[in-house]
Amino acid sequence: MQNLTRLIKKTINLWIKSQAPTQKLTNIKKIDRFLILLICVIISIITSYEYVTKPIQNIDFIISVIINFFEVFICCGVLVYISKKEEPTINSRQIFLLIGLLLTVLILKINLKTISPLSIIVPPTLIISQGMGTTIALSWVSIALINWPNSPNGMNEYLLLTTFVSSCIVAILSGKIRSRAQLLQVSILVPLGAFIGQYFFLGIDNNNLYNFNIQNIVSKQGNIVSDTFLLAALMLLAIICMPILESIFGLVTKARLLELADQEKPLLRKLSIEAPGTFEHTLLLCGLAEEATRTIGGNVDLVRTGALYHDIGKLHAPNWFIENQNGSSNPHDELDNPFESAKILQDHVDKGIQIARKYRLPKPVANFIPEHQGTLKMGYFLFKAKEKDKNISENNFKYKGPIPQSKETAILMLADGCEAALRAMDINASDKEALKIISKIINSRIQDGQLLDSNFSRGEIYLIKISFLNVWKRVRHRRIQYPTAKNNSFT
Repeated sequence: MQNLTRLIKKTINLWIKSQAPTQKLTNIKKIDRFLILLICVIISIITSYEYVTKPIQNIDFIISVIINFFEVFICCGVLVYISKKEEPTINSRQIFLLIGLLLTVLILKINLKTISPLSIIVPPTLIISQGMGTTIALSWVSIALINWPNSPNGMNEYLLLTTFVSSCIVAILSGKIRSRAQLLQVSILVPLGAFIGQYFFLGIDNNNLYNFNIQNIVSKQGNIVSDTFLLAALMLLAIICMPILESIFGLVTKARLLELADQEKPLLRKLSIEAPGTFEHTLLLCGLAEEATRTIGGNVDLVRTGALYHDIGKLHAPNWFIENQNGSSNPHDELDNPFESAKILQDHVDKGIQIARKYRLPKPVANFIPEHQGTLKMGYFLFKAKEKDKNISENNFKYKGPIPQSKETAILMLADGCEAALRAMDINASDKEALKIISKIINSRIQDGQLLDSNFSRGEIYLIKISFLNVWKRVRHRRIQYPTAKNNSFT
C-alpha cells in the first residue's frame, strides 16, 4: 500500500513538473495577441472554404461548417500553446512566422491545387524545426494537413501519407542538425526518399520521364519526377533563406550558434586581444557550463555560445578587472570609492548589453550577459563600504538583474562562482574538499534566491555539482618534472 501511495505521489509530482515551463514565459503585447487571434480566425475560415462555397442545404450542413471552423480554430490555439510550452521565450515575431506559414500553406493548397503537398508542407517544416524545435514542427505539420482539398486529377491518399512521413522525418532530423552541410544533405536525401515512397505506392508512368519539363513542375500534379525536383529546389531555397529569417524573426538555430561560437569572430578576437584574462576565464567557464548542461540534458550549443559572450561588457574598461591586470596596480585601490567601483562593475553588464545589440547577437545569447550576475551582491566593495559606514544600503552593491530565467543562464552563474574558487584550490586537494567548495557556492546561490526562476530539481543540482567536480579533476592534472639539460631537448 505504501509503494502504491509513493508511486501515485511520484506520478502527480511528475505531472505538475511537466506543466511548469522550464523558463519564464515571454510577455506578448495586447495588439500582437489580437493580430494572432485574427490570423487564427482567418485560417479557420480558409480551411472551411470548400464548405462555405457550397450552397446551404440544411441545418446539418451549417452545423458541419461551424464544427469544422471551431475544430481548426482550436487546433491553431493548441499550436500556439505548444509553441509557448516548448519555447517559453518565443516572441510574437516567431509566433507570427509560425501561423503565417500555416496561413500561406492553406492559401496555396486551395489556389494551387496542381502543386504536390510535398512541395507545400516540407520546406516550411524545415524552417520551423531548425528555428523552433522538433515538437513545434510536428504540431505544425499535423494542423497544416487538416482538410486537404482534392486536386483536379484527384488526390491520392498515399501522396498525403508520403507527405506526412517526409515532413516528420524533416522535423526530427532538422531539429538535431548542427551545420549547414547537414541541411544540404537533408535537402537531397528527403526528396530522394519521397521519390522512392511515391514510386512504391503510386508507380511511375513512362510519360512522366519523357514529358518532364519546367512547366510540368507547377502545372501537373502526380508527376513524381517533377514533384521531386520541385521539392529539392524549394528545400534548397529554404536553406538559403534561413540566415535572413534568423535575422528578421530572431530565430536561433544550432548552426547559427555554432557560427557565433567561432573564436575567430571579430568580437571574440577583440576580447582575446584587449581582455586576455577575461577571455581565458571565459574558456574555463565554457568547460564547466558545457559539461553541466550536457549532464542535465540542456542546450549545450546555447550555453557554450552564451558563455563566450557573457563578459563582453568588460571590453569598455578591461584594466578595471583583476584578471586583466597582470600583477600591475589595481585602479580600484587608487579610486578608493566603493560606490564608483560598484558602478564600474555594473557597467560591464550594461555595456555588454549595448555591445550585444551593436553586433546583433540573438536575444537568447544576449540574455546571458545580465542573467549570469542576477542580483548578486558585489561582496568585496560592499565590505569596503561597510568599513566606512555600517548602515550602508546593500542595494547599492547589487547587480540589477534579472535573476537567471533559464537553466542554461543559471548554470553559467553557478560555473562563474565555482570557477575562481576551484582554480584557487591546491593541486593536491581531495575530491571531497573540492565538492565541499562547489556545494557551498551553489547552496549560497539557492539561499540568495538566484535560482527561483530556473526550476532546477534536486537531482539536477546534484548532477551539476558532480559535473563541476569532474571538470576540475580533469584540468588539475599534475605534470612530471623533467630533468634539465643544456640542449633542452626533453619534451
